[in-house]
Amino acid sequence: MGEFKPLVFSGVQPTGNLHLGNYLGAIRKFVALQENNDCIYCVVDLHALTAQLVHEDMASQIRSITAAFLASGIDPKSHIVFNQSAVPQHAELAWIFNCVARIGWMNRMTQFKDKAGKDREQASLGLYAYPSLMAADILVYRATHVPVGEDQKQHLELTRDIAMKFNLDFMEHIRRAGQGIDITVGDEPVHAYFPMVEPLIDGPAPRVMSLKDGTKKMSKSDPSDLSRVNLMDDAETISKKIRKAKTDPDALPSETEGLKGRPEADNLVGIFAALADKSKEDVLKDFGGQQFSVFKPALVELAVEVLSPISAEMRKLMADPAHIDSILRDGGERARARAEKTMNEVRDIIGFVK
Repeated sequence: MGEFKPLVFSGVQPTGNLHLGNYLGAIRKFVALQENNDCIYCVVDLHALTAQLVHEDMASQIRSITAAFLASGIDPKSHIVFNQSAVPQHAELAWIFNCVARIGWMNRMTQFKDKAGKDREQASLGLYAYPSLMAADILVYRATHVPVGEDQKQHLELTRDIAMKFNLDFMEHIRRAGQGIDITVGDEPVHAYFPMVEPLIDGPAPRVMSLKDGTKKMSKSDPSDLSRVNLMDDAETISKKIRKAKTDPDALPSETEGLKGRPEADNLVGIFAALADKSKEDVLKDFGGQQFSVFKPALVELAVEVLSPISAEMRKLMADPAHIDSILRDGGERARARAEKTMNEVRDIIGFVK
């Protein structure tokens, strides 16, 4: 049995300001993974249309996400950084996956239910089919690992289902085309063209919550700017937001068990742990028994220390949009070459006349 060549893929939507949750939950992982992996990182601008069709500042938002990637330490020369719409093969494979995926699978996607709300009949087809495009984003490069937040784990499971159904439906075609490798899925041998993607979900703060409500995810769309720390916030703004963050009246516990039922305390400890590259247990060893009046200033100092260099570099990069565009163009060319190789093989497997 063989193995697919390891490859990491992930992307971030260009919608609104990037915040601490995006950084800790995604971008910081991207930076760490590039040390020992072949990585492709994408600004998923096609996905942004599912949230808002008409954008007045789409180009600026794409450049802002790219600037955040670069300022955080992603190397666009050793790896690939590009915007999704520059590689039309994503959309081509997404259509094929629309025909592979089953309606029942899509109906189980909880994120569509959450985003569509009560009036689902008015939701766009794009929002409904979003997970199929996400599967294409990953599999057009035959990526093997995807760093994602907990909220995207269900979409990764769907990606695996789509890959498996394609592999099984076209198994003999894959063999005849001279593509794919023999793998084992469970106890079943499969001659597979697409890999079974593995999600990478780890770290002490895989899901950063709102500073105003520890039961809700930190979000760009929250109407209150006090609910999040934006990557472009200055030191004074970061301090103000953390000091005003919702807490409870009790002291911090000495053990993580004591964080149960205390969502705001758990969130702030998790943020500190992630920023400091420590475990929650280690943070509580230092701050257990202390009041938030002691803990919050320490968190402010740490957050400013980590984020200030990133925000300064982002401002510098955003002042030179031509430089960002040149990086995206180069990444787009390299991504298209990889994606077209996959699509050429997929067209052969399906039997399209080229």
